[in-house]
Amino acid sequence: MQSQPTIDFRLTDVAKHPERLSQIRYLLADSGLGLDSDITLFVEAWAGMQLVGCAGLAGNVIKCVAVNEQLRGENLSARLLAEVENAALARGHFHLFLCTRPCNKERFSRSGFWPIAQSGNNAVLMENTPQGIERYCRTLSAKRKCGEKVGAIAMNANPFTLGHRYLVEQAAQQCDVLHLFVVREDASFFPFSARLEMVRAGVAHLPNVMVHEGSQYIISRATFPAYFLKDTGKVQQAWSEIDVLIFRDHIAPALGITHRFIGSEPFCDITRQYNQTLHALLSSRIEVVEMPRIKATGNAISASEVRRLLKTQQFTRIREIVPESTFAHLEAHYSARAEVA
Repeated sequence: MQSQPTIDFRLTDVAKHPERLSQIRYLLADSGLGLDSDITLFVEAWAGMQLVGCAGLAGNVIKCVAVNEQLRGENLSARLLAEVENAALARGHFHLFLCTRPCNKERFSRSGFWPIAQSGNNAVLMENTPQGIERYCRTLSAKRKCGEKVGAIAMNANPFTLGHRYLVEQAAQQCDVLHLFVVREDASFFPFSARLEMVRAGVAHLPNVMVHEGSQYIISRATFPAYFLKDTGKVQQAWSEIDVLIFRDHIAPALGITHRFIGSEPFCDITRQYNQTLHALLSSRIEVVEMPRIKATGNAISASEVRRLLKTQQFTRIREIVPESTFAHLEAHYSARAEVA
């Protein structure tokens, strides 16, 4: 019987050793995988001078797990997962996620990961605890308010505009209670703390609106693992479906949500597809209410336009499309005068 090679594990800080990525790319490519750009740490498995396995870490998300074809079935992927989990724990990340092809679900289940939601044959999202999503929903249930019509909105608010405020105001008028979730990940121009502050200030006049800090179960498109889906369309479909299924099967029941409010999307194809997914997957249980965007100076208001105007310091035009509370924040933190001060 041929003896198995001795495996050595090494940690690679991507920022300090970008030159090591070339070998990792080749290994991933042999498994039909790409390399997600937000990975900051890799655990590498070496057999002598040959790289035979890798597992990446982006925050608390495990990505890009690959094993040399000749060593598959030798429990190397489980050992890689254990090593990358230890590296995550050492960096303070105890609650871990991974997203993979559904055909790998059983393999990762044996290594201590539990499925949360699955997008057909495209992707399954898993976490390293059997109680994570249930624990989160228990915290939501404690904030549940009685009402015949309970609404929900999820937004990035990058930044919070008059369009966002209009959507919230219209939804609040139609509901006994409205739950407003702000996407947590710092993958936007404005950091989460600033976006949350602008949202809270912008809806403070609405007594039936509850603002929630987004959790990792409300998924940012920017941080969704896409390394195993080469087709961009499949990436967007998988992200949309997993995010909507988590909302439908877990978040909405915890809060008794009956309606989901969204704004129409005239600009972004990705957001428009997400809206279509909401209609398709929620309509049997939750009513989806899509509202047209309001306009300013003849054009639909968008956060991307605010960001564009901010880059050229056009505060007079910004003032026309954001609430006074948002304008005050932008002027205080992003004007040329503020930078000089």
